[in-house]
Amino acid sequence: MMEKILVVGGAGYIGSHMVKALLDKNYPVLVLDNLSTGHSELLTGGEFVQGSLGDKDLMDRIFTANRIGAVMHFAAFSLVGESVQQPLKYYRNNITETIALIEAMVRHSVQRFIFSSTAALFGEPEYTPIDENHPCRPTNPYGVTKLCVERLLSDCDAAHGLKSICLRYFNAAGADASGAIGEMHEPESHLIPLILKNALTDTPIKIFGTDYPTPDGTCIRDYIHVTDLAQAHLLALQALLDGSQSCAYNLGNSIGYSVRQVIDLARKVTGKTIPALEEDRRPGDPAVLVADSAKIKRELNWVPRYEDLEKIIATAWKWHAR
Repeated sequence: MMEKILVVGGAGYIGSHMVKALLDKNYPVLVLDNLSTGHSELLTGGEFVQGSLGDKDLMDRIFTANRIGAVMHFAAFSLVGESVQQPLKYYRNNITETIALIEAMVRHSVQRFIFSSTAALFGEPEYTPIDENHPCRPTNPYGVTKLCVERLLSDCDAAHGLKSICLRYFNAAGADASGAIGEMHEPESHLIPLILKNALTDTPIKIFGTDYPTPDGTCIRDYIHVTDLAQAHLLALQALLDGSQSCAYNLGNSIGYSVRQVIDLARKVTGKTIPALEEDRRPGDPAVLVADSAKIKRELNWVPRYEDLEKIIATAWKWHAR
């Protein structure tokens, strides 16, 4: 019997797309989510358990009742601004709860872990595009918590033989091509869904900062389609199943788009005017964040399908317009 893949946080935006990708490849999937930010209606199949990683009895029941071959972790809080305002919430959920999960894995001899990490652990970039050797100096509690878990996983490899692959996302965007699942955050903080929601309500979109050292004065970011993210996780899973050593990969399209460019493309996709309001910079926003994803392309043969931002926005619009 095939071992199950445990997807924690599988009812969230990226987690639900991961569940669909695993099911499409015929992996047996078990989802654990406390639904604090997830939505069970985004699940396209698999077994679902509602609960917390910090519930030791529940974790032991899950690992005793199921043959778990690997764990995929998407159960972090991820709002940078909120992490600055509520650091305790982020340290508790993103570190303490993850420790409880890893302790359960060690107790039950499950030794493969795929971690949803972030470009936020790099902090203000010293150079772009950012490769895996870039110094990690996070500038907010969210980034700090992700870096702590990466270091914890490295230590657990040395102590317990727990093999992990950490995938450091830049800006996840888009929705499944079917339009059946997509991004549902409350409150929403990501640029593309904010623009599209505003397109539906004819509300102005705020541009935070127009005096950055970039061609049009607005921040530049690297957007990666959520389906391409899921495919990278599938490749990472296969690598661990094949005996890969622990490692980390940066995930982006290696193409930067400014806030103004994103808004212009959204106007083109939606046919809406989408007015913009210029505001002051937000603290802690780097001018440019672009990934160097050469390592995962070279080592795992990852090939993103959605490199064109207009196509990424079009998939998101199909979801939001629904």
